[in-house]
Amino acid sequence: QVQLVESGGGLVQAGGSLRLSCAASGFSISNYDMAWFRQAPGKEREFVSVVTWIGGATRYAESVKGRFIVSRDNAKNTVYLQMNSLKPEDTAVYYCAAARTAAYLTDYQKYPYWGQGTQVTVSS
Repeated sequence: QVQLVESGGGLVQAGGSLRLSCAASGFSISNYDMAWFRQAPGKEREFVSVVTWIGGATRYAESVKGRFIVSRDNAKNTVYLQMNSLKPEDTAVYYCAAARTAAYLTDYQKYPYWGQGTQVTVSS
């Protein structure tokens, strides 16, 4: 019954912004690290950002630092990824993931729960 549903993806020009949402159901995100990963065609899934459930500490991939902001709203059971100054290389399917840890890991293989993904396409 655990479910994560991403939304907010779309087509945007370089330099634009998008805000992704990840709505969780079947569990409370208050005790889970919530992460964002992305996967471009022909590429391995890569870490984007994570916010831990203890203290709300965050971590970002070097490629998105200063441009993306991850946040969580436990009352709404929802996680967000604000993406600014988008670049064509940000084009990918973006996935929301959850793990009951306090380690805010960056390895996608450590996350047991996943959404179906939302497409983000950035045109130049």
